Amino acid sequence: MKLLFDFLPLILFFTSFKLAESRPELAAGLATAWFGPLASRGAVDVDAAPVLLATAVVMAATALQIGWLLARGRRVDTMLWVSLALVLLLGGATLWFHSETFIKWKPSVLYWIMGASLWASHTLFRHNLLHALLGGQIELPTAIWQRLNFAWIAFFGLMGLLNIYVAYSYPTAVWVNFKVFGSLALMLVFLIAQALYLSRYLKNEEPS
Repeated sequence: MKLLFDFLPLILFFTSFKLAESRPELAAGLATAWFGPLASRGAVDVDAAPVLLATAVVMAATALQIGWLLARGRRVDTMLWVSLALVLLLGGATLWFHSETFIKWKPSVLYWIMGASLWASHTLFRHNLLHALLGGQIELPTAIWQRLNFAWIAFFGLMGLLNIYVAYSYPTAVWVNFKVFGSLALMLVFLIAQALYLSRYLKNEEPS
């Protein structure tokens, strides 16, 4: 259930984009009615409407997600606050300028912020964030924690670059599919490879 909750904004983004894409004239009319008076350009064209509507949906979904957590008295992760700030800033620019470019940069910026946080924590403060987060669950040699940290830094950096490549090299519909399915598949492959690598260093429990 928590996994579904975490991915809910992404699911809603994908669903709303596909629905709007399947009815372009209706989507353009709705986008013009909702965003035209507030935007720097009046009417929304058919090609831009799906991503604008999907952007508005993900902005609202992310804000409601945090609001629900706060109302329940639950802790909101720092990266969720960062994600909200990015989606409001870049999503707002997308709606204002009727340009999908801004929202397409959001995943890359988020990846790079996460990678930079791991790098800065290790380099500037001699603190391994991954060890702090996972050290209570698994026991690894210090050198392996460092390798793991740099592996995640490299992964986040490459994922940010790959997102930009797909965004500028392929149609928006392809980028949306990559954002939802491609990035998750790559994350899963990375996690499996990481688990296989770490398995040799995990201490086996002594039989009772």
